[in-house]
Amino acid sequence: MNTNNKPDPVRLEIFKNLYQFIAEQMGIVLQNTAASVNIKERLDFSCAIFDASGSLVANAPHIPVHLGSMSASVISLINDAGDDIKPGNVYLSNNPYNGGTHLPDVTAITPVFPNGGDVSRNAPTKPIFYVASRGHQADIGGITPGSMPPHSTSIEEEGILFDNFLLVEEGNFRETAIREILDNHTYPARNPHQNIADFKAQIAANNRGVNELLKMVEQYGLETVQTYMQFVQDNAELAVKNAIAILTDGEFCYEMDNGAKIQVKITIDRQDRYAAIDFTGTSEQLTSNFNAPLAVTQAAVLYVFRTLVDDNIPLNAGCLKPIEIIVPDGCMLNPTYPAAVVAGNVETSQKIVDALYGALGVMAASQGTMNNFTFGNSKYQYYETICGGAGAGANFHGTDGIHTHMTNSLITDPEVLESRYPVMLESFSLRLDSGGKGKYSGGNGVIRKVLFLESMTAGILSSNRIISPFGLQGGEAGKVGTNYVERRDKTIEQLDSTAIVEMQPGDTFVIETPGGGGYGRLLLR
Repeated sequence: MNTNNKPDPVRLEIFKNLYQFIAEQMGIVLQNTAASVNIKERLDFSCAIFDASGSLVANAPHIPVHLGSMSASVISLINDAGDDIKPGNVYLSNNPYNGGTHLPDVTAITPVFPNGGDVSRNAPTKPIFYVASRGHQADIGGITPGSMPPHSTSIEEEGILFDNFLLVEEGNFRETAIREILDNHTYPARNPHQNIADFKAQIAANNRGVNELLKMVEQYGLETVQTYMQFVQDNAELAVKNAIAILTDGEFCYEMDNGAKIQVKITIDRQDRYAAIDFTGTSEQLTSNFNAPLAVTQAAVLYVFRTLVDDNIPLNAGCLKPIEIIVPDGCMLNPTYPAAVVAGNVETSQKIVDALYGALGVMAASQGTMNNFTFGNSKYQYYETICGGAGAGANFHGTDGIHTHMTNSLITDPEVLESRYPVMLESFSLRLDSGGKGKYSGGNGVIRKVLFLESMTAGILSSNRIISPFGLQGGEAGKVGTNYVERRDKTIEQLDSTAIVEMQPGDTFVIETPGGGGYGRLLLR
């Protein structure tokens, strides 16, 4: 054990990688045991480990919007349950006002007790760590299949809310209780069997994390494992401070398709290596569902400042220590119950990231949307996010056809999509010349066409269909995206940024995603 309160550099590297390895192992278990296409194929999930206070220690490279916000869910559980947290318990939470992102993202949290909390073996009576897995459920109720309603106006319309629900009680899975909640809601879950299967997969993933952490404790001792958890966070804090030291003040205003705006001012204290992020001036809470819960806003800030660090550090709570985040109560980035938030997690989070990069002058806007596409009926429910163009930076071009920033999921393989659902992937291609030109050009978006073979309700929840992804330093803006339906009779039905439409056999839903902005003025030869 290090007695100088300074980490041994070799051990720091070992423990940093061990913590990340545990989270990666959790993710492998979750992927292999999940039932839904959303988790098993698209990998729309995240796993992480936390210290006894609920602070994020390490994660696998999963979904940034999940990882930056999961700590708030764990801390919420600690504050709510306290001494009632027992060995063998697992808790379920998706409350956007208590650390959640939006209702489809359901988090399973498992406390870690050494020796199963057996007091006779001198085990601590309080958790020494926590592990958690967050998975996007294919459907968790709400007014539209897939639980991503484009036009929801309250949280109840978006699905079923769990607030630190006791899913496993001292080793016993409470299936009757969870089924009753899934079935008895104003807008109940459409496929509770699949929900329960995915919850069990999350429990299994957490169990892997618990076992691996306890192996670490057995090998290195509890004090050493806990000490290096703090050292890993301290190392991340130092890395972010070093990145802050070369930044300059800036501000930016990002206008959205719906008329709302994100206003941010960044003040850098180079001497103390400290940054203040002030969102004062941002639009008030919206009547639409583009409100971003505070945990999502925090996750976006955490993501941006982690990307400014060149060192190979895990994204964790230490990254936020040199940063003050100011978000006025009741604005669209810190809404109050029962505001609708389903688009805040997937769309507004992207805008926050682009606004921060714009204020720092680091890179042009990426596509700025996840292009959330859902379809389904009482039998089928499907959700996917669609890639687009990445923004260019001071010394790099934007990437074509990629999931950017706050999302990191895959897109379902055509064979899986067509075998599980009555649709056909008619085409999937790059949208050439959609990236903004510049000294460094923005990445191109894509064109995705899905042909329906049965009648279903489809929804699109997207952005940058009116406002273009901005360029920087004279670079051109990327092209806006567009959504439309090609009916069987060849007529075209144009759709807004957010829309619900009834699809009939032979109809094709077409999504053309935005390109990224360019950086630097294009020099003509």
